Amino acid sequence: MELTVVDVAEAGRYEARFGDEVAGFAEYTLDGERIVFTHTQVDPAYEGKGVGGNLARGALDDARARGLVVVPRCPFIRGWIARHPAYADLVA
Repeated sequence: MELTVVDVAEAGRYEARFGDEVAGFAEYTLDGERIVFTHTQVDPAYEGKGVGGNLARGALDDARARGLVVVPRCPFIRGWIARHPAYADLVA
């Protein structure tokens, strides 16, 4: 089964899913044209399988497509961006 990343706007989070099963999520708040990432969590059953990285990439790709400025308050998202400089231009 393929991992997908979806924006669940009503919950204020992106979810990484295998089918209907949530493998991880990245919580956010929207402040005008800014998306503030506050917390990321991966289910322990999926740790070490690339879920967090795919979740970060999917959420940040969506933010870019929507023209949002990223505020990475979450240490995971902040660290992921630091390791992937192609996403540094998104950061406020």
